[in-house]
Amino acid sequence: MNANRGPGQSTPGAPAGPRPLDQLPRLAAETTAENPWPVSVLSQKFHNAVAKWPAAWICGQITEINTRRAGSAYLTVRDDFEDIAMSVSGWRNFAAAASQFRQGDRVVIHGRADIWVKQTRLSFIGDDIRKIGAGGLKEQIDELRKKLKGEGLFDAENKIPLPEFPKCIGLICAPQARAEGDVVTNVNLRWPAVRFKIVHAHVQGAQCPPDIIEAIRRLDADPEVDVIIVARGGGAFEDLVGFSDEGVVRAAAACATPIVSAIGHEDDWTLIDLAADLRASTPTDAAKKVVPDVREQWQLVDNAVSRMRLRISSRVEGEVRLIEGYANRPSLTQPLTMLEPHQRFVDDARARLDIGLRRMVDDASLTIEKAHASLTALSPQSTLNRGYAVVQTADGRVLDDASGVASGDELTLTLKRGVITATAD
Repeated sequence: MNANRGPGQSTPGAPAGPRPLDQLPRLAAETTAENPWPVSVLSQKFHNAVAKWPAAWICGQITEINTRRAGSAYLTVRDDFEDIAMSVSGWRNFAAAASQFRQGDRVVIHGRADIWVKQTRLSFIGDDIRKIGAGGLKEQIDELRKKLKGEGLFDAENKIPLPEFPKCIGLICAPQARAEGDVVTNVNLRWPAVRFKIVHAHVQGAQCPPDIIEAIRRLDADPEVDVIIVARGGGAFEDLVGFSDEGVVRAAAACATPIVSAIGHEDDWTLIDLAADLRASTPTDAAKKVVPDVREQWQLVDNAVSRMRLRISSRVEGEVRLIEGYANRPSLTQPLTMLEPHQRFVDDARARLDIGLRRMVDDASLTIEKAHASLTALSPQSTLNRGYAVVQTADGRVLDDASGVASGDELTLTLKRGVITATAD
């Protein structure tokens, strides 16, 4: 047992430390459990063997490309027919040429195989890269996009708004996929009352388009489904091409039920994203967009109730103040005060009427006095009062000429006081 080993002793068969290369087995067949090759030796032998391979031309489609660092380029090139990919890197002239390419381009690359000893990783070091053909997968998808856009399948006016509070969500995803768990878990956390109708389908490969089309039509025909989510986790460009299939895009555009696409990650785009009524960057993002947050809704309800109570309280307080204002008015506490202005008006009117009448009487009295004075001045009595007399003949005619009187005529003399009868001489 290890506990019985003395100091300096090691486990049988395990090398005590690095050994000179001349003490290592020369051939792989000569290695044993007691005399093995270190990993570095085998990795170096791999490198030496691969370095003897001749240069070659390879062809495929670019699925990933990184030329952000000047003077270097890193690509992932996928076989046109098999699900096999290879890492390609290059520098200087190769990097400059590779910077003109993009994801989806079909290329031929010249270079040599290489082993990176530190991680014993096989790669391909390119020194020339050229584009082949114009019918690459990405170009085909772009042509299809232009065609469907021209038909109006992506127009904003065709988008259907999502229901605010869905009761049932239709979910299309792969069986036992992480995307399914992301959507269901996040939806239940945000809106537990919702139900799911899940349809499993292939989300990659040749079976993907017909499965997705059938699933969309099946859920669209279900009257209980309020919104449909098509979900798939991230993947390489070629893994997502099924969601750019023309049939899938047309099925999504024709769907009468609001449909949400949640394909891949933030930077992944497929044609179903353009035809869907809403595009979510990830399945988790789709869950957040199709249902409200119950906590936020409760907060909205609480805020609305608080605002209603505040408004009702303010309205009641306002009405109470108004009633108190009416109740405290002098017209109610002292009703007679309402008559005071009218009484003052009547008193003022009486005073003005009294003054007016007095002035009228005074004016009339003055006029009468003036008339009386004038009449008095013009009255014959005034003349008599001054010592004159009025002489009248027997027939009552006022005598104003002595020639009109004959001797013996009777005359009447009216004096200031009294009348005298006389006979003319």
